[in-house]
Amino acid sequence: MAEQLGKIEKPEAKEFTGKRKIYLVPLLFSGKNSPEDYTEKYRRYWQQVSEHVANLEAKLGKVGHIYHESVYQAGKEGLEAMQKLNTDSSQLAREKSQRGALIEAVEDRALAEESIDWERFILMGFISQKVAQQVSQLYVEALRKRYENIARQIDETLVADEAGLLFIREGHMVQFPEDIEVFSVAPPALDEIHRWQREQLSGEKKGEPEK
Repeated sequence: MAEQLGKIEKPEAKEFTGKRKIYLVPLLFSGKNSPEDYTEKYRRYWQQVSEHVANLEAKLGKVGHIYHESVYQAGKEGLEAMQKLNTDSSQLAREKSQRGALIEAVEDRALAEESIDWERFILMGFISQKVAQQVSQLYVEALRKRYENIARQIDETLVADEAGLLFIREGHMVQFPEDIEVFSVAPPALDEIHRWQREQLSGEKKGEPEK
């Protein structure tokens, strides 16, 4: 089970000596047209993420490998791909890479694109219940293979006593190897964003006309 930094103020470094560690950062996004109140929380979130990761590094070990959802390339090309996906996560990744961390190719492009395509079909909606069930099954199977691949790439590149930094969306289904300690970076701003999202959803439901 992932351990949240917010709930573990002073992790004992000696408990994790020699172990493999993942600092897991929930990957959030913000568009040009995002509401100002969300953008403010979003910016604060990434600032706090940077501080929390630095805190983890000071206590448990510096980041040696960087993994980012939807990145299929390693090294410089991988960093350029991150920049296109999310400027905030890529900025933190760049800082760590300049201090010696390796950018790893954590995704298999074909598997990632397949799961994304099935997801698009689901979002479009269906008339046939049979087709909906079949597409849902294919989507779940594609996701399973995708996340198994991510776990395998991390397992093959992260060695004993090393720490990796993983950027991945909430709700992922990656099953990490049992010998990897996972620390979820969950700063206060993340709770603020979740609360904001719930309030927006609640407001939308209240505004729906009665059927």
